[in-house]
Amino acid sequence: MFRNLPLAVRQVILAFAGLSAGGVIAAGIFAFLVMIGIFPRLIGKTKTRKHILLFDTMIILGGILGNAVDLYEIPVLMGGKLFLGVFGFSVGVFVGCLVMSLAETLKTVPVIVRRIHLAVGFPYLILSIAAGKLAGALIYFLS
Repeated sequence: MFRNLPLAVRQVILAFAGLSAGGVIAAGIFAFLVMIGIFPRLIGKTKTRKHILLFDTMIILGGILGNAVDLYEIPVLMGGKLFLGVFGFSVGVFVGCLVMSLAETLKTVPVIVRRIHLAVGFPYLILSIAAGKLAGALIYFLS
């Protein structure tokens, strides 16, 4: 379909498709994090509702800068051990909040299973998801 187009046009189309796909994935991840309640819970626990726009801005900037550092492999040359300590602590707090939010979300799984009457295939569903994640990880890390 695109074989007759000049190389520069094909590269622009490819770049647009890649950036669009990445944007959709990033939006999905951020929507998932909002849906399970990480950000609203953090805002509620810290009693900082008056700074909601600052939270939104920092979340967006963190996503953009994190993607840029990962995509372009930009070396982070800041403050040495102090920066690593603060970064590690921040990531640990975020992962802890994510795990607790996911644990609360998992409490709804039995309710959903009962409502859609999925009694027979539920263990197979979980096993197939785990097997797919394992296969994807093995393919990624072995190639």
